[in-house]
Amino acid sequence: MGAVERMKQGAREAVERHTARLIGLSEQLHADPETAWEEHRAAAAVPELLDRAGFDVTSAYLGLDTAFHARFGGGPVRIALCAEYDALPGLGHACGHNLIAASSVGAALGLAAVADEAGLTVEVYGTPAEEGGGGKIELLDRGAFAGVDLAMMVHPAPVDVAEARPFAVSHSKVSYTGRSAHAAAYPEAGVNAADAFTVAQVAIGLLRQQLPSSARVHGVVTHAGDAPNAIPEHASGRWYVRAETLAELAELEPRVVRAFEAGALATGCELEIEPESKPYAEFRADETALGHYRANALALGREFTPPGQAARMNRASTDMGNVSQVVPAIHPYIGIGSLPATNHQREFAAHCVGGPAERALLDGALALAWTGVDRAAAAPAA
Repeated sequence: MGAVERMKQGAREAVERHTARLIGLSEQLHADPETAWEEHRAAAAVPELLDRAGFDVTSAYLGLDTAFHARFGGGPVRIALCAEYDALPGLGHACGHNLIAASSVGAALGLAAVADEAGLTVEVYGTPAEEGGGGKIELLDRGAFAGVDLAMMVHPAPVDVAEARPFAVSHSKVSYTGRSAHAAAYPEAGVNAADAFTVAQVAIGLLRQQLPSSARVHGVVTHAGDAPNAIPEHASGRWYVRAETLAELAELEPRVVRAFEAGALATGCELEIEPESKPYAEFRADETALGHYRANALALGREFTPPGQAARMNRASTDMGNVSQVVPAIHPYIGIGSLPATNHQREFAAHCVGGPAERALLDGALALAWTGVDRAAAAPAA
């Protein structure tokens, strides 16, 4: 058995020793979902196994209450695993971040077992608020990931897809302010903030005909009045604009803003648009690491699905794209056999625990760990 095969076997044995604990962590997170920036219990639970395994754990990392950083070893090749653990409002873990966190912890434990021989420093970044809050961007802005040789995570999906091709996306809070009035007695005294959203959404609907076919504009009105006999004084919503690249997004977003301005102009309301985070970037995959991941996943018996509807989760936006613009990175998707259920559905959340999800968790941890070994083996000698 060669050195690489021996190290991969050592990583496998370490992951297998922790199987029950990794599954327990995933189930714990799944049963107790916390939304963006509120993941206090998750941020404490996820690094617990790492702490017990000898990792140096820093809580509230870089001033973010629900971020953490864990580090093991002192080798020249730095491998970072990203752990996401925020849930969706109203849907729980319908994107499977419980599995992401557990698989990243598992991969880190596998790599720690061979860190000395492989010449590795193993790092785990606990990254809050992926679902719209841009936690990884906040970490990047504060100096995280500097000098990392490879950053990785694996994301649950209906089927396996190796390459991430996410859209760039902006997230905005949109608010209109008008004037309340009695809707029957004095309607002419009111300025209707809910109507402003109606005008804006009609304008966005008409705009779509002139947008690139890959562009996406979508959102929800979260508040539009309190009583049917009062003209709504305030209305608010959350809107996303997606494009193939940040450059294309910068060209597209002003056109969408004008649609919201049309709502204000038509109704006489005041408009405020506030970014919820910096824009998420498109993904730049490290092709060498991606090739290693493919080979390792195939060796574990995974099967990759060709492009098509079932494989489209790889277009979903992620702040991991911003990480990939700074350091080499991969973000493959691992199938949990959920079809016809897909991400961001309650039915998908139900599939994120149980037998197929557990296999995806462990296969994802091993495929990432083995990819880390491959990167270390390919590094030039010091």
